[in-house]
Amino acid sequence: MEGSERDDTQDWLLPEGAAPPLLLELEQRIDEALVIAKASEQAVMSVGEAAFDAADQARRAADLAERASAAAIEANAGREQAEASVPALSGPVEDAALRSFSERADQVVARLRAVCAPGASSRAPGLRSASRSAGPRRGSPGDR
Repeated sequence: MEGSERDDTQDWLLPEGAAPPLLLELEQRIDEALVIAKASEQAVMSVGEAAFDAADQARRAADLAERASAAAIEANAGREQAEASVPALSGPVEDAALRSFSERADQVVARLRAVCAPGASSRAPGLRSASRSAGPRRGSPGDR
């Protein structure tokens, strides 16, 4: 056995890139992962709450629509009975307020269709900004 050939310390050293991380580095990585996990959890919780709120709103809207449908059916039945008991008029009755309302409603429907159309810009032409009042514009065709 030769005593002169001993292992050198340099034989046991790892190259720079192959060294495992230090405990401090591992703790920092764990802390960062915890922060990210907690933020993700909060985000998921808020999305879940928003989903529950949306479901509740949809349920309320469906209930209101069902009630409105029932009321419309009742009103239609009552109107049919009233029309049957009243003699027919010679021609349609012209109501300026109703005509103006119908024209304004047609304008609103056209604007909504333009906004909701696929590929439409974020703001359809002719629509006012949300910061202005929601009433009719002065001098608009609906005021005449």
